[in-house]
Amino acid sequence: MDITGHSVEKIDDKTGILLGDRYEFTLDIQVPQDDDLYRENGLYIRVIFAVDGHEGRIAQYHFYEKTTDKSLDFALEEDEEALIINYCKQQVEMGK
Repeated sequence: MDITGHSVEKIDDKTGILLGDRYEFTLDIQVPQDDDLYRENGLYIRVIFAVDGHEGRIAQYHFYEKTTDKSLDFALEEDEEALIINYCKQQVEMGK
């Protein structure tokens, strides 16, 4: 899986209940044609990324087909999760 682009928006917690900051990332991804995730129309992942201090984690994610916005029921593999965490963390740090 390769991340080819993204958009990000900081989520404003008006309640003050959540610790740290939350960001909603939309990650454009490419996967090989022989991957179960592959879709001819392309894919994106919507990720809620939580940052508390210097630690970042994926709080929630969903895969979607690009042209239909249809939700796909797939789980991230361990290496894919690490890739996304590192990518999101770098983007958050660059935005500060």
